[in-house]
Amino acid sequence: MNKLALFAGVGGVLVGAAGMMVAGGSAVSQSDPDRARIEGIVREYILAHPEIIPEAIQRLQDKQLSKVISDNRAAYETPFAGAWAGAEKGDVVLVEFFDYACGFCRRSNPDIERLLKEDGNLKVVWRELPVLGPDSEAASQVSLAAAQQGKFKAFHDKLFAAGRPTPTAVAAARQAIGVTPVSNSAEFRSEIEKNYELARAINATGTPTFVVGDQVLQGAVGYEALKEAIAAARALR
Repeated sequence: MNKLALFAGVGGVLVGAAGMMVAGGSAVSQSDPDRARIEGIVREYILAHPEIIPEAIQRLQDKQLSKVISDNRAAYETPFAGAWAGAEKGDVVLVEFFDYACGFCRRSNPDIERLLKEDGNLKVVWRELPVLGPDSEAASQVSLAAAQQGKFKAFHDKLFAAGRPTPTAVAAARQAIGVTPVSNSAEFRSEIEKNYELARAINATGTPTFVVGDQVLQGAVGYEALKEAIAAARALR
């Protein structure tokens, strides 16, 4: 949903909600003469305090994203083959949409590693989202092959440690980990297409994008923010 639609929705919700109340807390019907007066008061308040609109928009958007995640949790949290680490039946799953050419993803990798070491009940699932060009796409193919061959985490860490996923870097990581290349895999294409659909559904604007519990965090938010989101998800179980 775009910002204009969200703005209209929030405005309708605020004014509509006001029209359902009076000072004593009873409901106001559509025909009640107080309704127009109450809506006018709310409208004037919004005009006098427009700073509440961005917060209301964000809350509405968060609520919508939470429903998308809740309705499709298995699709987000079920890894492709071995593209996961941590507790197989962890009580919280942290999903990362990533791109090997993304410097922010590379920067976030140590945060993920730290969380895995500290939290024995955490499961991390990685979803390939190669949005940064041909090198990203080529790296994702080898990465998915590594996931099929039970070598994902080793390849993942090796390639990120190498820097940008140039053909030379990808080949070196593949050979070092012992990943057998797979060419033109329909299964890999289907997986990446699915990841694009999942990312669009939560309005992901780039990588990394994290999903944990019912929250979406975009960008290299850092160890503390991820830890807090994990704790929040765990508290709701």
